[in-house]
Amino acid sequence: LSGEDTRRRTSRLRYDYELTSKQAQIDLLTKTRQLQAQKAARQRLQLNGLLAGLASVLLIAGLLWRNIYLKQRANRHLNEMNTQIAAHRDQLNRTLTELQDTQAQLVQREKMASLGEMTAGVAHEIQNPLNFVTNFSDLNVELLAELQEELAGEHLSSSGGQNIQQLLDDLTLNQVKIQEHGARADRIVKRMLEHSHPSSGTRQATDLNALAGDSLRLAYHGWCARNKDFSATLTTDLDPQLQPVPAVAQDLSRVLMNLLTNAFYAVTEKGKHADAAYRPEVQVQTRQTDHAVEIRVRDNGAGIPLAVREKIFQPFFTTKPTGEGTGLGLSLSYDVITKGHGGVLSVESQEGEYCQFTISLPVTVEKVMEDVAT
Repeated sequence: LSGEDTRRRTSRLRYDYELTSKQAQIDLLTKTRQLQAQKAARQRLQLNGLLAGLASVLLIAGLLWRNIYLKQRANRHLNEMNTQIAAHRDQLNRTLTELQDTQAQLVQREKMASLGEMTAGVAHEIQNPLNFVTNFSDLNVELLAELQEELAGEHLSSSGGQNIQQLLDDLTLNQVKIQEHGARADRIVKRMLEHSHPSSGTRQATDLNALAGDSLRLAYHGWCARNKDFSATLTTDLDPQLQPVPAVAQDLSRVLMNLLTNAFYAVTEKGKHADAAYRPEVQVQTRQTDHAVEIRVRDNGAGIPLAVREKIFQPFFTTKPTGEGTGLGLSLSYDVITKGHGGVLSVESQEGEYCQFTISLPVTVEKVMEDVAT
């Protein structure tokens, strides 16, 4: 009985120990699960916080992008408005400039028209006495010839006959000179009348050698009339094989007069600052090529600076001081040559040495019309 009681107690103790151990394990597992549940809850809270933060960042980024987009769109719209305003302003400026240019051209045309009327009046007044001079000169030559025939039949002393013959020869020579210079003056007057009349625009076969020579003399005398102390060497190199060219002689004459006047102005201005060895010289040259003829006007003036060489054919651009040039001469000349005759007007210059303008004209009407159409 005592042993049985001992076994029971031992079994109870073992059972209690095992129960206590199991209960401790259960408590430990329970605490472990609680810790895991708390950890999982904290992780869920952290994840939710991260997701909420990420959503906030995305929301803020979206708001910022929207603001940037709205600002960019507003800037684009503002730039477009500024561009439209600038274009409108530029258009208004161009319109104003064109109106001012047109006004200046009208004023210049009125001045040129008045000058043409005055030139026509002066030329007509000169032509009448000039006709009398040339007519009486021709008559005097005939009278001198008759006088020589009459004196040939008279008996005169040897010395008296020689003296009279010498006087008659001198008178005849003088009358011939009067005829030559009278004819030259007549050509100048006719050229002045051509300049005073409006252009007919009709192309005719034109002798460019005669036109260039007459224009050179007319421009030179006109410049000398305005500058009493001026003198220059005039050189002509005219191609004798030059063919007549279909052209409006009056328009070409105006172009040549403008180029030659500019040349005389250039050598005059250079002469004011050059040394005593400087000799003004203006050259006119004509040349025949396969499909065109060329007229070259060259002077040994100060030349044209490279910076302004590309602008000289622009309307109202001039290198002359204020009041001495309108800036229309070369522009109108360029239009006459290129648009009116289908030719080319070019410039070649070396600053301080020379300046040369070259007019190139087609030799046939068909070529002229083709170039103008192009």
